[in-house]
Amino acid sequence: MPVTTSPSEALPAHVAIVMDGNGRWAEARGLSRSEGHRAGLEATRHAVRFFAEQGVDTLTLFAFSSENWGRPREEVEALFDLFVSAIEAELPELIERGIALTFIGDRASFPPDLQTRMAEAEQASAANEGMRVVVALGYGGRWDILQAARRWVAAGDEGADPEASFAGYLSTAGMPDVDLLIRTGGERRISNFLLWQAAYAELLFIETFWPDITADDLRQGLAWYASRQRRFGCVTGAAEASAREVPSA
Repeated sequence: MPVTTSPSEALPAHVAIVMDGNGRWAEARGLSRSEGHRAGLEATRHAVRFFAEQGVDTLTLFAFSSENWGRPREEVEALFDLFVSAIEAELPELIERGIALTFIGDRASFPPDLQTRMAEAEQASAANEGMRVVVALGYGGRWDILQAARRWVAAGDEGADPEASFAGYLSTAGMPDVDLLIRTGGERRISNFLLWQAAYAELLFIETFWPDITADDLRQGLAWYASRQRRFGCVTGAAEASAREVPSA
């Protein structure tokens, strides 16, 4: 991945990651897909630490999409067990580091114990003022827009700035829009992830499977982001003024 350095070294406020490649990483090693997900959890732990140390405001991780319900039942159940154990294992360190944990997505169909752990983790870390880690579980961008639209229309809350008003009904209300969206594993699509929020995101696709991602890979990703000219549809020189007049991206 070629990197061009930038004199400004701009830092994205919101990084979103499609953590892809766990299953293929495992299959290439003759392991079960569940073992690949466990290896991916270790990479996630290091990524959270890395971005917190860099000063990123919000990190959103795509852990289970609304389409993932179509995977084999055994894999889905193993994932849910992994989520429960991961919350229990990681929450103390997140709290120690001042990191707030939030979950977005349609959690109604999740096992009750997972729903309970999610709610407890959100409550326990709510007062933390460091980086916010947002875990997308049972999440889909179209679902998010649809549920927001229904509530927005029901509230009759168009206001003077309809876009800003509508954004307040998304599951990411109050969070900055995505600046940098990273997908690992070699695929080049965003797979129904944060469709509204990533409207002006820089998209970085990395060949490496998620369990093999390192701090150097993420550091290069930030350097690549800093090299980009973010014009928000304007010409060079007018972008900074325009960025103050449109939702942050």
